[in-house]
Amino acid sequence: MGHHTVLLSRLQFGMTTLYHMIWPTLSVGLSLVLVLLEILWLRTRDAAYYRHLRFWSRLFLLNFAIGVATGLVMEFQFGTNWERFSAATGGFFGNILGLEGTLAFMLEAGFLGIMMFGWEKVPRGLHLLSTILVAFGASLSAFWILVANSWMQTPAGGHFENGRFVVDDFAGALFNSDMVTSTMHMWVACIETTAFVVGGISAAYILRKRETGFFIKTLKLALVLAIVMTPLQIFLGDAQGIHIYHTQPEKLAAVESHWETNPPGASAPFNILAWPDRSGERNIVEIKVPYLLSLLETRSLAGQVKGLKEFPPENRPPIVVPFYSFRIMVLIGFILFAVMVWSLVVWLRGGLKAGSVQLHPWLLRAWTWCLPLGYVAVETGWLTREEGRQPWIIYHVLRTEDAASSLPSWAVIVSFFGLLAAYALLSVFFLIYAGRMLRKGPDLSLQPPQGKARSTKGA
Repeated sequence: MGHHTVLLSRLQFGMTTLYHMIWPTLSVGLSLVLVLLEILWLRTRDAAYYRHLRFWSRLFLLNFAIGVATGLVMEFQFGTNWERFSAATGGFFGNILGLEGTLAFMLEAGFLGIMMFGWEKVPRGLHLLSTILVAFGASLSAFWILVANSWMQTPAGGHFENGRFVVDDFAGALFNSDMVTSTMHMWVACIETTAFVVGGISAAYILRKRETGFFIKTLKLALVLAIVMTPLQIFLGDAQGIHIYHTQPEKLAAVESHWETNPPGASAPFNILAWPDRSGERNIVEIKVPYLLSLLETRSLAGQVKGLKEFPPENRPPIVVPFYSFRIMVLIGFILFAVMVWSLVVWLRGGLKAGSVQLHPWLLRAWTWCLPLGYVAVETGWLTREEGRQPWIIYHVLRTEDAASSLPSWAVIVSFFGLLAAYALLSVFFLIYAGRMLRKGPDLSLQPPQGKARSTKGA
């Protein structure tokens, strides 16, 4: 099989993955926001929370629909572009994808209709249960996908026999060493991204002096989520880095553009910026902080960190993409944390009230500017994770070049541009309908269902 076919198949799968991830990221987080809003409505009987539910659920439905369409394409690619990978791992990997479809997606889709259209038809307790199950299904779907991917990072629970993976311990494969940290890291990323999407949209309405009292509620809810999730995500990211240090040392070396193993008693510096020279096995330019890499990965100023020269050239990952994508992700994480701290200080000083929030226009602008940053962090984090695993599709077991289907290059090119055109149309569709929804704004005339949570407050 030609090198070009493998590269094209990788580009196609990378493009479809990065595009698809936009939608479940918001589905996981926004479904949780809907649960919180419904609980607040039932507890306070404040009609504003009911109107928020109806407003944000429309965005959720649109987001969910595109996520389904793009997710199906990804799964078909395992049979079209990655036939040998599917044949080798179907006994486990295929089962995990099947569980995602039957246990997670069907649960989410099955109760979505009740959540969206059952307001006047089912008791409020059953409606809340439906919303909870939709949120649980969205998170469960993400869990199964991360289980499958984490197994590719740290395969466990079986052995390869005649080119096929034989499961000896299903639980061992399921709970491989990467599973817990990677699953939590991604789930929190979904919630954090959604917090800044909801907060950013709310801040945009407030900046335009549209329904300030109404949207201050969701801005505060977004801030509460950010207060919990932004520091937790930094902690989980650190834990994930330590895990990679122990299990995938060549990935860590590539992510840090770290060439030389520091000798005993010496420290490993952290490269803030660098430009690697693979042929010369060095960094042409680098700006580094002494001791920091050792401290981050080993909790010791003189901890040893293996350099890229420790590994055969054919087993070294790419460097430029994971190095810079990782730094973009980390930078965004600290920007979101800083905006959260700023917002918390303003809140504690009484600045997040309907009558005073307009006095903080730069804070509101910061929230609107942060709206896309969570998505960028998720995408760059995924690039770091997947590019850093190369040249293996299953780490140290199956090389990517040995997993692709035997396809002519022209067939992959045609499907690549066909999918690119389809995704462009989906993007236009989303922007048109989401734009109309946001321009129209919430319907403040909506009244809660009678007998389920009677309104006692105005919006």
